[in-house]
Amino acid sequence: MPDQPHTHQILNPATEEVVATVPATGAAEVDTAVVRAAAAQRRWAAAAPADRARLLRRFAAVVDGHVEELARLEVKEAGHTLGNARWEAGNVRDLLDYAAGGVERLTGRQIPVAGGLDITLLEPLGVVGVIAPWNFPMPIAAWGTAPALAAGNAVLLKPAETTPLTALRLAELALEAGLPEHLFQVLPGAGDITGQALVEHPGVAKIVFTGSTRVGKEIMARGARLLKRVTLELGGKSPNIVFADADIERAAAEAPMAFLDNAGQDCCARTRVLVQRTAYDRFLELLTPAVRSVVVGDPSDEKTQMGPLISRVQLERVRGYVPDDRAAVRGSAPDGPGFWFPPTVLTGVAADDPAVTEEIFGPVAVVLPFDDEEDAIRLANDTAYGLSGSLWTRDIGRALRVSRAVAAGNLSVNSHSSVRYSTPFGGYKQSGVGRELGPDALTAFTETKNIFISTEA
Repeated sequence: MPDQPHTHQILNPATEEVVATVPATGAAEVDTAVVRAAAAQRRWAAAAPADRARLLRRFAAVVDGHVEELARLEVKEAGHTLGNARWEAGNVRDLLDYAAGGVERLTGRQIPVAGGLDITLLEPLGVVGVIAPWNFPMPIAAWGTAPALAAGNAVLLKPAETTPLTALRLAELALEAGLPEHLFQVLPGAGDITGQALVEHPGVAKIVFTGSTRVGKEIMARGARLLKRVTLELGGKSPNIVFADADIERAAAEAPMAFLDNAGQDCCARTRVLVQRTAYDRFLELLTPAVRSVVVGDPSDEKTQMGPLISRVQLERVRGYVPDDRAAVRGSAPDGPGFWFPPTVLTGVAADDPAVTEEIFGPVAVVLPFDDEEDAIRLANDTAYGLSGSLWTRDIGRALRVSRAVAAGNLSVNSHSSVRYSTPFGGYKQSGVGRELGPDALTAFTETKNIFISTEA
């Protein structure tokens, strides 16, 4: 295992200024954290369900009182726009509250059998490791943490190296709310040190990971040595399918933020815009001013719609997909310090071009024409991924046919909404394994125990 620096510097992506220095967690410290978490988890699981629910609701209330503080931290460490960051902090609050409602509804079943009574119990796994990404540090950390705690587990959260500040603050707020010490711990550090130690630790029953498909495969392989359970939310290359019978004006107006939100650093970003050939020219005519009107700048400004990329590494990666002569539409971005890349649309690109097939994770979309419904489905499914997507049409029959045919876990019709804490989220193919959120989220952090009680004399 490689050596790890003792601290990580956290940069503001909009200014490149150092905003904090955070200690890194070594493998030995992970081991200590697991031991402490296991002891806390046993006490937590033994508590009355109503008491666990009450403490989680209190945690939600404390987060609610610190939404603005958490949002400002997110702006500094992740470069998110202030409006987005406020939504993210609010999402943590709402998810904790929603998960708390499931504690007393985590019921088993009674199964009819001969000769007795058969019942099932849903019991917590133990210690859960959550490895959160840098693109949505707060909400995605909560996607794993809230239901795992509600189901009676302890949680060890490893935030991304670049964005640990909100996670560390949430752990402080959990203690302020009265959650037991060591039940929810945050372990900052590098993925190949801290993350690997969590994945390979025999005392960690499950890993929840959001990030790249490459790293997700590695986690799955390492975890397999211990038959460790995993939930993986990985990459995406989502289609935005626009049929000629759609409201073209609305579809074009809403297309930019479907791939520019969070500077395109979103697994659900609709980066492949598929437009029926008979509406293609009109759509592009409307899309061009819509893209150029997006306000890119200081993320702490209320009027800003798009901020910077997370790092220089990510900036150079995005640049590699977009030579200067390829952009059909390009918006504006600030000069000077910061990791800025302008909103960009590519046209006339071959279907096998890397910009079409690979996840860029930046503010770049490709517009491709299609002929008919069958052609649209073929193009939409011509990818290794299957996380999300949209389709625009006034024909409800077509909407249902295409939705059934597109191989993706989360689809929206005449909308780009992908994520609600009350509905399941996850991907097909190389976009992941398992589902998060929704009414069944807690069961993903439980074991089913079957008990037969003989009634024969």
